[in-house]
Parts: sequence; structure tokens; C-alpha cells
Amino acid sequence: MIQRISAEELAAQREYAEKVKIMISAAAGEKGRALRFCVVTYGCQQNEADSERLAGMLYDMGYEKTGSEADADVILVNTCAVREHAEKRALSVTGQYKHLKEKNPDLIIGVCGCMVSQEHRLDDIKHRYPYVDIVFGTSYLWRLPEILYRRLSRRKRLFLLDTGDDGNIAEDVPVLRECGYRAWLSVMYGCNNFCTYCVVPHVRGRERSRYREDILKEAKALVADGVKDITLLGQNVNSYGRGLYDDYGFPELLADINAIDGDFTLRFMTSHPKDATRKLIDTMASCEKVAPQLHLPLQSGSDGVLRRMNRRYTLDSYKRLIDYAREKIPDLTLTSDIMVGFPGETEADFEATLGALRDIRYDMVYSFIYSRRKNTPAAEYEDQIPEQIKHERFGRMLQLQNGIGFEINRGYVGRTVRVLCDGESKNDPSTLSGRTAGGKNVCFTGTCAAGDYADVKITEARPFVLCGETAEKRDKNDDI
Repeated sequence: MIQRISAEELAAQREYAEKVKIMISAAAGEKGRALRFCVVTYGCQQNEADSERLAGMLYDMGYEKTGSEADADVILVNTCAVREHAEKRALSVTGQYKHLKEKNPDLIIGVCGCMVSQEHRLDDIKHRYPYVDIVFGTSYLWRLPEILYRRLSRRKRLFLLDTGDDGNIAEDVPVLRECGYRAWLSVMYGCNNFCTYCVVPHVRGRERSRYREDILKEAKALVADGVKDITLLGQNVNSYGRGLYDDYGFPELLADINAIDGDFTLRFMTSHPKDATRKLIDTMASCEKVAPQLHLPLQSGSDGVLRRMNRRYTLDSYKRLIDYAREKIPDLTLTSDIMVGFPGETEADFEATLGALRDIRYDMVYSFIYSRRKNTPAAEYEDQIPEQIKHERFGRMLQLQNGIGFEINRGYVGRTVRVLCDGESKNDPSTLSGRTAGGKNVCFTGTCAAGDYADVKITEARPFVLCGETAEKRDKNDDI
């Protein structure tokens, strides 16, 4: 049975937090400045949400946030294990902190998250990175105050390996959000699907859903705080409620959050095609605050590859659901994940994926080259695809999808869309950037503060972004 972490256990963590606060207050007095922390995040949106919780706990313990590792007294690297490239990046950046430790022996360096929920990676860091002080997997995140206290008081390295048997959920953990008007809201954790290429069930554990009252309480608090864009998170949100409720699932949860008073947009990820239903689509269509956006990972257009991946749906069943979604939600923005180079993928299999892209016509695709993951069935398949072929297919797939996305974006030229502004564009400070309810990236000229809405007329389309100007800007131009 899914349970909350007990009030007594959470109270114990608050006591540890107070002890740490006293210790770092004394250290700050000696240094003549506040102690600072930096959290470096790799991976998915759930990792970003986890990092905000890590930051919230550190802030509550008296640390100040800094964006510079060189200025930090505590560095936490929150890692990803989905692909080898993400692990290599995390290990590389951790290796670069050795010189920071040499300059500041009191610096605490921690590595946490999915990568170190694997025993071989935890052992790797223990033996090859002697300057790393604390290592802990995903199930220990809520115990950061205790972990930090043990490190500060005993001056010994600390390594905590996830056992996979902790299915409990910690509520009321402090959160320090990156943005005041967009927010992540986790509704469940873990995964039961065991796709043959994926380590997520091993590093994040089995599916466990939060109680609906806890989710609704957090959602109401976010709206009251002025959040205008809420993304519900889960490895497979369509499994929400299993093992917890008999007659309450994700569609019901969506409807309940939609009923909260306020001007906000509600979106979610990720959905698994085998569990996404017409009931979900009907709920999306009937709830005015739910974004007209669906991220539904296809992975491959070949039924044979899908079987070897253990995805448990067919291309035909997938396309029928998409057809229904587009019928019910005419302005739907559709995105997906596509994997290239899965073991045994033939040229015919790959052509089936290209055919699926042509038929379905996604607005955008997050594409990946298959990465061999330790302790997954696919890693042991004998028919691994040569790297050269994987990269060649990847390039062909990108070329096709980028053209499709560009064509779809050109259909927005001349239309006026509502955009939630994120402030100055990172690529061009002379323009503003934001996103539509459907998740389209928009750069535009005019006047609008971050966190406010703007009506933007689209004047130009690019493969990954729409460009335009605000109504206010157009009115001024009309006067010239």
C-alpha cells in the first residue's frame, strides 16, 4: 500500500535542518558572508522538479542560492541515467570540481539522482572521485537535511544506495521554484512498464501515486501564488491512481484541478500510448484550462520493434487514438519521442518510422539514438546496430521531421496567439520569448513583462519557433 512518509519522520528531518542551520550560521560568521549552494541538473522535467526540492531544503537550512559553482559551499549534481551521454556529462562536470575542492577543502560536493541509484555508478564515484562527499539516490532526496548533518558533523564521506523497496512518498518538502509563474507538480513517481531499453523502473522504483488531496492542495497553493502554467509530472501519468483508488484515475484528477478557480493553463507529461484512452482525450477537450497539447511517445513506427521494446501497443492503435484526439481537439499540438537504432532495427523498420512521421505529422519530435543501458534486456540483444548506421538514420529522420515541423509552423503565419511571456529571449535580447497554451515557442517584439500574457500576431515561421509582434506594437506601426 502506498503511504506517506510519517509526520514523525518529516519532523526528524526538520530537526536535522535546524541543526545544520546552526552549524552553517557559525561558519558564515567565520567567513563573514552567507554560505551558498548550487544545484546542477541533468535530465528530465522530474529531475528539474527534484532539484527545486533540493534547493528548497538547502534554502531552509540557511544557504543562499548561487548560479556559480565556483562561489558555492555546497554543490549538488542531480543526475540522469536514461542515456549514456547524460551520465558522461554528469561525470565530466563532477570531475571538474576537483580543483574547486583543492581551493576550498570545506566545499561539500554531492552527486544524487538516477545515475547513482545504480550500484555500479555509485561504486565508480566512491573509488574514482575521492573528493565527492555525499552520494544518494532518488529515494533519499527528502532526507537531505540528515545527510548534510551527518557529513558536517562526522566529516566522513556518505554513500546511500537505493534499495528499491522504499515506496513511500514525502509530502510538504520545501520547494524553491525557478520561476514564479510556471511550476512542476508531480502526481506520481516510478514506472511499472519495463520497456526493454529503459532503466527508469530500476532507478526510480515502481509506480506510486500521490493522494489526490495532497495534489489538489498543492495545485491550489500554486494558483494562489500566481502560477499561470502548471505541468503535471509522472513517468506515466495515465497510470495515476492504480493501487490507490478503484474508480479515480488521471482523467478525474485533471477535471478536479481544472475546477480550481483562477486563470491558469494545465498540461501534463508523460503519457504512455498503451494507457492513454479516449476518456483522457474527452476530458482534455471538455476542460477549458487543459492545454491543447499532447506528448505521446511513439518510439518506433515498426510493430516488430515496438514488440521488442515491450511497448505493448501497435502503430495502428496509436494512430487511431491520435485521429480521435485531433477530432476532439482541433488545435491540438502533438509531440512525440522517437528512438533510432534500437537493436535489430532493419532498414524496413526505420522506413516504417519515417512513414509514421509523414502520416502523423508531429509539431515536434524529441529524437534519440538508442543508448545501451546496463541491466536492461536490450543491452544483451545480439543484433546491436553499428554507430555509423544509427547516426545516418538519425540524420535522415531529423531532416524529415524538421521539414514537417516547419510546414506546420508556416500555417500559423497571420494568426494571433496568446503567449505567456518569459521575458527577454536568451538568443536575442532585443526580442521577447514565451509559449502558447499549445506549447509553441514564440519570439516577438513589443512590450510585455515576464509572467504576463500577450496577444501576438505571427508574422514569420521557423522550424522550431514562431515570430511575431504584440497587438500594441502593431497598433503603433499602423499609425506611422
